[in-house]
Amino acid sequence: MQSIYSITYQKLVDILEKNSFKKFRADQIFEWLYQKKVNSFEEMTNINNDLRTFLQNNFYFNSLKIVALNEDVDVKKVLYELSDSNRIESVLMYQNYGKSLCVSSQVGCNMGCTFCESGRLKKIKNLSIDEMVLQLLQIEEKITHVVLMGIGEPLDNFDNVMDFINILTDYRAFNIGSRHITLSTCGIVDKINQLHLYNNQINLAISLHAPNNELRSKLMPINKAYPLEVLMSSLKKYIKITNRRVTFEYVMIKGVNDQIEHAKQLAILIKGMNAYVNLIPYNETSHIEFKKSEKTTILQFYDILKKNKINVTVRKEFGTKVKAACGQLRSNYEESND
Repeated sequence: MQSIYSITYQKLVDILEKNSFKKFRADQIFEWLYQKKVNSFEEMTNINNDLRTFLQNNFYFNSLKIVALNEDVDVKKVLYELSDSNRIESVLMYQNYGKSLCVSSQVGCNMGCTFCESGRLKKIKNLSIDEMVLQLLQIEEKITHVVLMGIGEPLDNFDNVMDFINILTDYRAFNIGSRHITLSTCGIVDKINQLHLYNNQINLAISLHAPNNELRSKLMPINKAYPLEVLMSSLKKYIKITNRRVTFEYVMIKGVNDQIEHAKQLAILIKGMNAYVNLIPYNETSHIEFKKSEKTTILQFYDILKKNKINVTVRKEFGTKVKAACGQLRSNYEESND
């Protein structure tokens, strides 16, 4: 038995045809699941009894339990409990271009980035496809954009994430355009090298956060496995194959990576690439000593990149009051309730 939300359209077609059911039945099932959002096979009234019995014997409906909900202007953060009692988070952001949902892909994270709240909990498991799909279904709002930037490293859950993206983009399911989906990774190069084989139109965002190997290795252990020269070579190949622009995420941490020399090094590192830098004011947590860079420092950093002809933006801050940093709501909830 498996969750009905864990299966892509093509896999459902294959299963149905293997069991002597017509292909068009998969279209009907997906319409019931993702357009009409039913919660049982009995509600699928245009499906015959034989198929309904087959579905009941092979699939089940499941859901996530909402254990905490924090809201602020332009943002809503949900803490979900899974059937195994683990907890994950989703963040809904009301942008001027639509409703963007930040989705978790793992329980915990093994990447060990020193500034990240979710990395304080080592990876317990990869999220299944349905556990990612249900984060969208249960938000009960029409999502226009999805970012895989929640708890976990998406490329460390590669196969499930690729199937999840398949369901996101399927016009019979969520019908979210590939260019409205952003996958953020700390830089697992061997998986980046495979991405173009699956979907070459999604947005790829790289958690960079340092412009040289010495500093990045201190902040992000992944850099020891895939140092900057290896990562940048992979990204240049990715850009050439897909003709897609890459985003470099750069969290601004006071006194750590926000100096003039860092801005100059960053400009040299990415000069000439089809890419842009997203400067992110650090979202402070009570468990990590890092502090957010001053606004004047961020603007100075921004100006240096601009003068070096680097495309750069400063991300709007969302959800400071609702503990919107990855893993922050879960951590605070568990301290208060466990």
